[in-house]
Amino acid sequence: MTPTFPLGTDPASVRQRVEALEKLLERSIRIPGLKTAFGLDVILDLLPFGGTTIAAAMGAYMVWEARNLGMSKGQIARMAGNIGFDWALGMIPWVGAIPDFFFRSNTRNLRIIRKHLDRHYPSSVVIEG
Repeated sequence: MTPTFPLGTDPASVRQRVEALEKLLERSIRIPGLKTAFGLDVILDLLPFGGTTIAAAMGAYMVWEARNLGMSKGQIARMAGNIGFDWALGMIPWVGAIPDFFFRSNTRNLRIIRKHLDRHYPSSVVIEG
């Protein structure tokens, strides 16, 4: 059975999409012997200027989903601030990938979205076994 990508606007579908995007951007690649995984966000930072902007645009999709969930302006501002800070760090050519490895804006934003979903839509929680 092939997994399907949820296209709905219901909170459970939104949760699956933002979790999949966070995994792609922050922890999709694991190097044998290292305990920490990294993702597309760090790789894109190796492309001067444009790569960081592409990663920020992908992260902004999570903010857009959060806005569609009706999250507060304060939460949206915090998420935008995380992306902006990550983008500013990444604008330093080559060196910007190093702090981006440690400051994971998409993971922080996913934590904010999950907290909102858990509080307002507890049925969207997926329990994995």
